[in-house]
Amino acid sequence: MSSTRYTFWVLILVVVIAGVSQGLTIPLLAVLLEKQGVSSLTNGLNAAALYIGMVLVSPWLEIPLRRIGYRSTILWGLLLVTAATVLLPLFSHLAVWFGLRLLMGVGDSSLHYASQMWVTKIAPPERRGRDLSLYGLAYGIGFSIGPLGINLLPFGIWAPFAAVTVLYVLAFCLLARIRNAFPDPVPPAADGGRENRYAAVFRLGWLALIPSFLYGYMETSLNGSFPVYALRTGISVEWVSLILPSFVVGSIILQMPLGALSDRIGRRQVMGACALVGAAAFLLFPLSGSSVWGMMLLLALAGAAVGSFYSLGLAFAADILPASMVPTAGIIAGVNFSVASILAPNVNGLMMQLWEPWTIFWLMGGQLLAFAAACLLQRTQPEKMRLHTQKG
Repeated sequence: MSSTRYTFWVLILVVVIAGVSQGLTIPLLAVLLEKQGVSSLTNGLNAAALYIGMVLVSPWLEIPLRRIGYRSTILWGLLLVTAATVLLPLFSHLAVWFGLRLLMGVGDSSLHYASQMWVTKIAPPERRGRDLSLYGLAYGIGFSIGPLGINLLPFGIWAPFAAVTVLYVLAFCLLARIRNAFPDPVPPAADGGRENRYAAVFRLGWLALIPSFLYGYMETSLNGSFPVYALRTGISVEWVSLILPSFVVGSIILQMPLGALSDRIGRRQVMGACALVGAAAFLLFPLSGSSVWGMMLLLALAGAAVGSFYSLGLAFAADILPASMVPTAGIIAGVNFSVASILAPNVNGLMMQLWEPWTIFWLMGGQLLAFAAACLLQRTQPEKMRLHTQKG
């Protein structure tokens, strides 16, 4: 196996571990706060701390990435996440949890941004969609396993966090065995200042940046708001731990096929069609009532359709932008994801207090319909956009 592919597979294993961490901590803390009698709005505000940390650090991550490289950025992020995870079960005060989740957001953002950019750099163009889909698949597998850790609570509040910490140690060992690397330098002609470069990425790659927002909103809505919604409709915590992974399991089924299909017929066409299917699943969700199996089926369908949005959007950005601008697009995608993740629990918490709880699914369906319309209207070919960027 070549050193490049070995690095790729190490990154895949590390992102599985990161997925387990996020898949467990988000619903676990939501359940613990709900059991303490915390309101849905306050619960949502506390959950938003993770994504506030992501927003605060995301605009600056390109600087350490270019200075200290991919591996070092991942290691620092992993160190912060590990420290926060170890400290969480030692405290129960809302303010302390808010601070620790903020710290976890900083670490998660650093880890994911550097690993995504590294995979994007080493993936050959002809299989970029498949490799990035495999990255998303790895995260999805971890994320689907994560909620099962809630079942460790009978052994003590510390048990789920201890299990995740052991996985972090494994991640450190894996990363220690690969060599560091650095992103492509920004050419002098393209380095007209940070603001100009960001504006160029927005102008040329706006459609590729929307999926990161949509995925962030959907993921956080399901993992941060759905546990509260489910408990209030009489569904037990044990069922929540089984329903939640349905979305990710659905995405696992089609992650690789959709990535390979996008390599052949184009990212825009695949994402537009998938957005329509996902919208239908979310709009029909209220009809499932309190049927656990109906919920699992619709979430699996939604996950199969739109669970690969983040990786497909990133692959689309890499298709239409020069290599030197891809890290900038990754920064914007990360900010979009974080902003959506902050909005989701707060908007959903407010909607569940003022209107019917199922309206949160209608909102997600409406967002996907709007994106499908944008994919239909956007006709510019990636090759033309690339030429335009290089001439500029």
